[in-house]
Amino acid sequence: MPGELERIAQIEDPYELLRAATERLAEAQQEVTELARLRRRLIQDLHAQGMSYAQIAQAAGLSRGRIHQIRHTGPAPEGAFLGSGEVTVVTPLRPDPASDRTYVALDDLRTGQRLEELARTFDLSVRSDHVALDGGIDLNRAGLLVICGPRMSPAMRDAYGKDPVIEWDRDDVGWLLRDKRTGEEIRSGQEDDPPRPYDVGYLGRLPRPDGNGSFLAIAGIHPEGSLGVVHLLTTDIASLWGQVGNERFSVVVGTEYAPDTHEPVRTELLTPIYRHDEASA
Repeated sequence: MPGELERIAQIEDPYELLRAATERLAEAQQEVTELARLRRRLIQDLHAQGMSYAQIAQAAGLSRGRIHQIRHTGPAPEGAFLGSGEVTVVTPLRPDPASDRTYVALDDLRTGQRLEELARTFDLSVRSDHVALDGGIDLNRAGLLVICGPRMSPAMRDAYGKDPVIEWDRDDVGWLLRDKRTGEEIRSGQEDDPPRPYDVGYLGRLPRPDGNGSFLAIAGIHPEGSLGVVHLLTTDIASLWGQVGNERFSVVVGTEYAPDTHEPVRTELLTPIYRHDEASA
């Protein structure tokens, strides 16, 4: 942007100039990444609609070799499932009973780190943030990936309440997820008698409270459920992106995990992938 470049170049204070140039360079790099992702996605979409790469090249005024190069290089289009440019992975803080300090539980830390690693594989810039001890969190921000259930945060409980198809509930046995379309109640295997190494989790894209966009929500009935959701994203994000794109949706994910390490062994979808625009129609 020539005008922005001229503005920055006219800054007299050398330290302010250095800061402004650095910030603008980071923004420009993010823009280049997202344009490359969009370009690759468009080629894939046109080819899926039946156009040959030669036809795409001719219509776009590019060489066939250039189209093939674009198709195989740059950030994968499905990375847009997580966001664009910069994303923020949010995990809850917990009180340390032995001191006045707060901490992130090891299970939440592990899940958050894996989600951050996944986002970086798609050339997304990643930040981290936390749900406060009182459950407070500003959900009116772009690029939020929130790992938190309704128990830890009133704000998240309200957000989950906007889901038209899947709801959280709790009874004498424990937490459960309910498919409002079928009435099915889905529980963790940890509440079975005897318990079994199986947990369930929620994955969905929910509306921001201000109505200006959405955020991705992840939560397990137990920590293994959240980790299983991230495992599903790592293995099947292209399929999820193909089915829901950037639209609001929700699905319940089941996770079988290793009893000794609690690492996911197998994940499965326990409900359809519900698009909220269709569910509300």
